Amino acid sequence: MRVLVTGGAGFIGSHYVRTLVTGGYPAFAGARVTVLDKLTYAGNPANLAPVEGRFDFVKGDVCDAGLLAEVVPGHDVVVNFAAESHVDRSIDGAAEFVRTNVLGVQTLMQACLDAGVSRVVQVSTDEVYGSIEEGSWREDAPLAPRSPYAASKAGGDMIARAYAITHGLPVSITRCGNNYGPYQYPEKIIPLFVTNLLEGRKVPLYGDGGNVRDWIHVADHCAGIQLVAERGEPGEVYHIAGTAELTNKELTGRLLEALGHGWDMVEPVADRKGHDRRYSLDDAKLRTLGYAPAIGFEEGLAATVAWYAANTEWWKALR
Repeated sequence: MRVLVTGGAGFIGSHYVRTLVTGGYPAFAGARVTVLDKLTYAGNPANLAPVEGRFDFVKGDVCDAGLLAEVVPGHDVVVNFAAESHVDRSIDGAAEFVRTNVLGVQTLMQACLDAGVSRVVQVSTDEVYGSIEEGSWREDAPLAPRSPYAASKAGGDMIARAYAITHGLPVSITRCGNNYGPYQYPEKIIPLFVTNLLEGRKVPLYGDGGNVRDWIHVADHCAGIQLVAERGEPGEVYHIAGTAELTNKELTGRLLEALGHGWDMVEPVADRKGHDRRYSLDDAKLRTLGYAPAIGFEEGLAATVAWYAANTEWWKALR
């Protein structure tokens, strides 16, 4: 078996690759793995250093049709993590998000179709649904993105689904909440706050801190993706829900406590434009396939804080 992982040098993609090549997914044991990554600011070869030499690497762009025509053939499974993913950056400039998250998906889906790939997974986000005041989204909820990032991911999802319906491409879509864990680029809230506090710097808290997010450890997210890669139905969407629903203020409090700081280290800042108030996913559909998260939030957060404290060289190089 040959597996192509696009965006495999990023935070979530690299976790999937490290687990895959070390035998963490028994159904894919012994697979030959190719990583395709453009190595933008968030694609970091250091994320794959622990498994260096155990995969083939291609530096490239998912929007490069010529390159994909060379790389994709011969692979049995393609998992697409390649994406621009930071909301704030999409607000400052949306063009690259549309290019990578929409055109990149179309280019990759066409390459997979042309090559006769037998299983494709498009990795997406809960943000495509917008904001929900109460309850949780099911997979048939309407898409109502509110940021350029979310809109670009929704566009990519619709392209992927169209390839499944129109051409019969065996592609499934996963949507997940907020990830955390080791190797996350320090622009997202948990690594940003942890690394700031480790350096004795204040942390910026948006607005009133009341925005609610559903947190999942990256290992659980990747386990859900793998289950869909093995057993997901073409054209179907699968939610991968988290293990803790917290306001940003509650999360900040836990990080302050973990690192021995008080609220004097918090600097309130103006709220993000169009800031979604709450996300929540219903993942009953995936659980019927046997999914269950394995890492509780308290355990996972403590381990994540400890990892950043022990790996200062990794994140200081990115500062």
